[in-house]
Amino acid sequence: MRVLALAAGIGCAVVGGVFFAFSTFVVPALVRLPEAQAAPAMRSINVLAVRPPFMLALFGTAAACLVLAVLAVRGADPRVVVACALYLVGVVAVTVAGNVPLNDRLAQEQATFHAVAGAWCAWNHVRTVSAVLAAVLLLAQR
Repeated sequence: MRVLALAAGIGCAVVGGVFFAFSTFVVPALVRLPEAQAAPAMRSINVLAVRPPFMLALFGTAAACLVLAVLAVRGADPRVVVACALYLVGVVAVTVAGNVPLNDRLAQEQATFHAVAGAWCAWNHVRTVSAVLAAVLLLAQR
């Protein structure tokens, strides 16, 4: 379980780092661009995001958290259960329910980048904090 917690903790930290970059400089930089440049740039980012390297980090970590959560419930380790719940709800569920629909609206040109950037970034802040807190809980020494 310790090795799996270490791997999941590192995955949470990596994913949280990606989201932190988006919250702190990627989206703010795109917001500074005219819509004619910002929207295509974000669309391009969204296409590249669903390739294996990031998908493995995002969903491989989710799979590790699912297994870990089951083991942690059986072993009565609330810290690990909370960490896994933070990742699964605050990262995966928020991605699916919050960020992906905004990305889809942008891809289908149903919204402008500037119209969705505020909500997208707010959801991304939730993902960032959730992933980082999950990493801290999983990587903290006992």
